[in-house]
Amino acid sequence: MTRDKPTALRGGLNRGRRVAVVGAGLSGLAAALAFARGGARVEVFERAPEIAEVGAGIQVSPNGARVLAALGLEGAAAARSVAAQAVEPMDAITGRRLTRFDLSERAGPAYRFFHRAALIDLLLEGCRAAGVTVHTGAQISADALPVADLVVGGDGIRSVLRPVLNGADAPFFTGQVAWRAVIDHPGAEPVARVWMAPRQHAVTYPLPGGRLNIVAVQERLQWAKEGWNIPDEPGNLRHAFRGLSGRLTGLLEKVDSVGLWGLFRHPVAAQWHKDNIAILGDAAHPTLPFLAQGANLAFEDAWVLAACCDADEIPAALPHYQQMRRARVERAISTANGNAVKYHLSGLPRRVAHLGLRGIGAVAPGAYMNRLNWLYDHDVTRT
Repeated sequence: MTRDKPTALRGGLNRGRRVAVVGAGLSGLAAALAFARGGARVEVFERAPEIAEVGAGIQVSPNGARVLAALGLEGAAAARSVAAQAVEPMDAITGRRLTRFDLSERAGPAYRFFHRAALIDLLLEGCRAAGVTVHTGAQISADALPVADLVVGGDGIRSVLRPVLNGADAPFFTGQVAWRAVIDHPGAEPVARVWMAPRQHAVTYPLPGGRLNIVAVQERLQWAKEGWNIPDEPGNLRHAFRGLSGRLTGLLEKVDSVGLWGLFRHPVAAQWHKDNIAILGDAAHPTLPFLAQGANLAFEDAWVLAACCDADEIPAALPHYQQMRRARVERAISTANGNAVKYHLSGLPRRVAHLGLRGIGAVAPGAYMNRLNWLYDHDVTRT
């Protein structure tokens, strides 16, 4: 793997520290690499027998891309992704584009589309090159963790460490379910399309290798399990989106394998650290997939946690980490929750919103995108 020169951490206190990371997903591997780049001796413990992400697509926005670059992965990331040119809100009923918001002219790193498995492999290769030891099939509990200077929980919504710090929480079903699938679709434009209809929407964007990622969300009373890879019948997806534009339903006709999951809202953890334990990413602040920021916020967390620990002793570094991150992730989560409403409008509010999008796209498309400058322009590697 070609590696770029990483941005250095500044303090040097991580050198020689023993860091145990629980979970070999995106957040855990990013944290492992960030600490290893600072000279820590890092071990990752993954409960699955192998690291194999069957998932689907994932979006890395400029704020997350800056972390990948600082970890020395910029060139490899560019080679394994599609650079997005635009976002296009679509009327899923008529199939017409409402407007187009150009991403290619934004300053800074490109907005990129990855297959999740490729991004996992990229981080895993970086970790191994940096001397990280990865254990699979590691069925460990919080009490059985190896002795370490720092234990990092990057093990997602089913974290074994989040309850240790906060006790059990009570997520609630949002009344929405999501399907995700990947289809063969050569020649797709490098554009993310948001297909909006009353009480449902779909997002499509291309992946390397002539594939197209599909995430489709519907409001419904019927509960579904929480989880990324619960198989469902493609016919159920097609039935849920029947009657919409053939431009969308034609894509759904190509789906031959699909996963379904229920969307649950979890509270942001009150406590992200205790003693020598810290959590990050979905273990600390699960977010709904309506702003495409789950992985990006986890990358930011990983860098900030490693930087705080590199600059101070653990008892002072961990509170500083939570203080630096909490307000930002809460704002992102709130924005994602708001998008869930905007995408599913019906009746007069829908017509007004679509007219507004057309007007903004015609008159001031840059101003519309600039409302997310606080998110995309943020650079944790410079703070």
